[in-house]
Amino acid sequence: MSDRLPDSTPSDPAPLYQKTDHWFQRASATLLGEVPCRLGCTSCCIGPFPITLLDMHTLQQGLAGLTPDHRRRIEQRAIEQIAAMEAAFPQLSRTDLLDEWSDQDIDRLVTEFHHLPCPALEADGRCGVYHHRPLACRSMGIPTEDRGLAHGACEVQTFIPILRLPSAFREEEHRLAQEEAASLDALRLAIGSTGEEVFLPYGFLARNVHEGS
Repeated sequence: MSDRLPDSTPSDPAPLYQKTDHWFQRASATLLGEVPCRLGCTSCCIGPFPITLLDMHTLQQGLAGLTPDHRRRIEQRAIEQIAAMEAAFPQLSRTDLLDEWSDQDIDRLVTEFHHLPCPALEADGRCGVYHHRPLACRSMGIPTEDRGLAHGACEVQTFIPILRLPSAFREEEHRLAQEEAASLDALRLAIGSTGEEVFLPYGFLARNVHEGS
């Protein structure tokens, strides 16, 4: 069985994505304006990062709902970025799946291509596939926590005071992560994939277009 994703249609994203949006909106309100995310702030839209095959499927749904010209522009930006990434990291030309990559190798690529904007980022700061963006994009902006300490989620947020998110929201965040894992496992089983993550630009191309083998 191949890794090709199911055919996409311009439908609404899965309930998990809508639940994550709702979680972010409520968490942001709880933090009393400390989340700086707004139109025009694109700090977290620059630089590649790993996304899941679940995100890839959702991105493909979003692309299917665009006009042909708009879709081609986004896909062309992704193609150009992928070409540069594969020239620097030839292992990507064999397979785009990251499951055998070490954290150090992922960090090396992310650092080398830190300047690349998301292929869906438009000139006016809008996201071209906003309603079908990855889960990481939907929760970005909420402060993270480590050993009881709250940290700003991005370089913009580090310049403002940071409040801790109530524990109930962290518990809900954990439940959403569990739901994501279960949904990803179900998708991998359906498409026969042995992996689960790719770099962001690959999410904008159908898997049979850029598979290494």
